[in-house]
Amino acid sequence: MILSCNPNMDKVSSDCPYPGCFFCVMKEGNPSKRRASILKFFRELPAQDDDGQVLPISGLWNTAMAHPNDPEFIELGIFECMAALIWKGLKNRRWLSHDQNIYIPYYAAHIIGSYTMNMEEFAESAVHAGVIPPLVELLRGRLTWVEQRVAVRALGHLATYASTFPAVASHGEILELSIQLAMSSLEIVYSHFYQYVDRRLSYHCDLLTRGMGGVEMESRKAEEWASQLQCWSLQLINCFAFKPEFLPTICKPEFLTKLPGMWGGLVNENSPAGIGLLRTICHHKLGRGPVASCPGIIESLCNIARSSDDWQYMTIDCLLWLLQDPSTCHKVIDKAVPALVDLAEITTLGDHKKFGDSIVNVLEECVQSQGTGRNAFSNRTKELIEELLNSRQRLKWEKNMPKEDLHIKQAAALVVKLEGNSLFSSGNISGAASKYSEALALCPMRSKKERVVLYSNRAQCHLLLQQPLAAISDATRALCLHNPLNRHAKSLWRRAQAYDMLGLAKESLLDAILFINECSQSNDPDLSLRQNKVPDYAERLVKKQMRAAWLFREAAIKHGGVHCEGDAGDIYGRETDDSEWETASESDIGNDGRDEMGNDDDDDEDDDDSEWKNDDERKEKYDKSSMKACGR
Repeated sequence: MILSCNPNMDKVSSDCPYPGCFFCVMKEGNPSKRRASILKFFRELPAQDDDGQVLPISGLWNTAMAHPNDPEFIELGIFECMAALIWKGLKNRRWLSHDQNIYIPYYAAHIIGSYTMNMEEFAESAVHAGVIPPLVELLRGRLTWVEQRVAVRALGHLATYASTFPAVASHGEILELSIQLAMSSLEIVYSHFYQYVDRRLSYHCDLLTRGMGGVEMESRKAEEWASQLQCWSLQLINCFAFKPEFLPTICKPEFLTKLPGMWGGLVNENSPAGIGLLRTICHHKLGRGPVASCPGIIESLCNIARSSDDWQYMTIDCLLWLLQDPSTCHKVIDKAVPALVDLAEITTLGDHKKFGDSIVNVLEECVQSQGTGRNAFSNRTKELIEELLNSRQRLKWEKNMPKEDLHIKQAAALVVKLEGNSLFSSGNISGAASKYSEALALCPMRSKKERVVLYSNRAQCHLLLQQPLAAISDATRALCLHNPLNRHAKSLWRRAQAYDMLGLAKESLLDAILFINECSQSNDPDLSLRQNKVPDYAERLVKKQMRAAWLFREAAIKHGGVHCEGDAGDIYGRETDDSEWETASESDIGNDGRDEMGNDDDDDEDDDDSEWKNDDERKEKYDKSSMKACGR
């Protein structure tokens, strides 16, 4: 059979002079003839050495991507054909280097991965066709990282299904290889492709950009593919982590310690990433012990638990399971409690209802079952838990209070808050923080909007007093109380600055981006984006954190592509493209954003529950311009 009459894989001539070519066969109107020809093609292709073999393979790749649930090619032997082609490329380097055959193992592995992505019966057919051994060879790096990427993707799909996981697990090296790949993938892509533009393999560049981009596009796509290589490795490991017998292999300190930092480059939102894998590990008692014993891992989990991202609930789950396990509770409680107390006001998080109640219940159980000696926890931890439990008790008491008494408490809290605003305006930052604390003690628990403002204002005081941990705590509490959750713009910005003080670039970047998103939807004149331009102070922070959180940063430091200091003059690979963020005018610049946001007040936020508002309170105004002058 002639493989293809047309050198352009994206275009087939309507007057093809070779009616036996694969693309003409695909247009055959007689179903039985078509199936017979395709069956013959799949059987004969691996044995042929004709030029142009990559063209029908790339066509099959397009079909697999567009119609992964179509059974026709599965029934006709596509998996056997793709496995044979991978083996041919591995064993016959002369054939592999001829014409464009270098592309074929990549396309073949990608086709296997696409057809096994959704359908368990297809995965079973693939295993019976013998696809696992050649995929394992690609996973070992027998060719390049590009083929490793699609091999780990395909193996990850095969490992997802109960019926095919044993076949994957029977190849013992797959788990070890995946762990090593997850840890080294970013360095591999950086050193083998990104770092030296003039040494890039041409077929890698073509696959990355489909021939449509230059060096800049190749670099951007390399970051994306490196992220996928790491995330798909983690996804494959995650399939093993559900089985307790594999946890000793996974739970090595070197690997566990790195997991919280495997964010996948802020892409691949459907991947479990490092946090999702940690959640799977912590679900098992066998996994919780090693996690609790890893230095720094609980602190990382606490930072991510506070972050407003898709992995928040996964991280909280990890911390709660560690606290509920008597063998790990005492190891983690002093670090975990401050973060969990800040998050206790969460009501609904995604599909998870009454999330805050779960946190409170677990912490209450910890108090009741506290051990002694080595298993005892600190007085500060006890105080935080008791404060949380008292606030819940206070909420119950307030439900039975007369409305008149609640109005009085509300009015008193408002007066104290205004006193705090006045102190802040005059430059007495510590005095203002004390007043906001006093107002929080008076403010009814159910007045969530007002408490958001008080916590956020106090967070700003902590920022100016150079107390980033306290600022993060208050900003997080404000974000948890806010409706919708994690969407209070000023608290996001204040927490982004606090994370920046601590050198937590990824957390700061996430909050800064969310802040910009909220600004774009805000009616607050202090926050709304003028002419759809990003405020200069937010743009500067985002660019700074994008450099610091750059996917290849550690690899670049190791290979001499970046200085170790975080100064603006350092080289982090390519420069950040200014076109990503429209630049605000110079007149908008204000003390890294502090002058751009006034002190929160009643006309700035709809602070109070409507039943406690009256006409006089609605008319209360505060001089925002004086607040701006003091960096609010």
